[in-house]
Amino acid sequence: MTGRPLVGISTYLEPEARWGVWRMDAALLPVGYPRLVQRAGGIAVMLPPDEPERAAAAVARLDGLVIAGGPDVEPVRYGAEPDPRTGPPCRARDAWELALIEAALAAHRPLLGICRGMQLLNVALGGTLVQHLDGHAEVAGVFGEHTVKPVPGTLCAAAVPEETAVPTYHHQAVDRLGEGLIASAYAADGTVEAVELPGRWVLGVQWHPEMGEDVRIMRELVRAAGASGAAGIPGA
Repeated sequence: MTGRPLVGISTYLEPEARWGVWRMDAALLPVGYPRLVQRAGGIAVMLPPDEPERAAAAVARLDGLVIAGGPDVEPVRYGAEPDPRTGPPCRARDAWELALIEAALAAHRPLLGICRGMQLLNVALGGTLVQHLDGHAEVAGVFGEHTVKPVPGTLCAAAVPEETAVPTYHHQAVDRLGEGLIASAYAADGTVEAVELPGRWVLGVQWHPEMGEDVRIMRELVRAAGASGAAGIPGA
């Protein structure tokens, strides 16, 4: 591929964001996400929430897709009643990002889900979530760190083969795996920290690589996206 792969990243949708003299609704993204794509060799584009029926057209213009972290997935999406500790829903993001995931899977685009993105990938494939667990978000608004251990022979392990410390901030996790997904990394307490679709470049990680220095996971996504774009056909 002669150019850098084009990697779309879903965004937050926040009321009354502030910058300069302005205070208004905004589609925004922590800068760590596009910087990680750029450091990995890709071109980052932001995908703010839109009408779900437009997701396939958006994905068709991309070489790869990242579903970013963010608020809790609404429990109705996986057939559960909300736990009192589950945060308020962001229905526009849920609908748009589920449509993006479905479009990326249908088009065989390389796909990386980060934190919420991993959880949403699991939900998109019929899985469920644990609505609250302790020990993975110790201080509100502060990223923590713990180790994750990849499962040998997986896509995750091919990118990061060793047990490693990762930036983490979440209070929910995968419960029942979605159809076709396998767990490909675990925390020391047994929490599923990565999921993937065997035979495809479809990976979800519970941690936040955009908050660290390790670019290997994103580099593998960009490499797969580049191969997809170079072939001019759906990616592996």
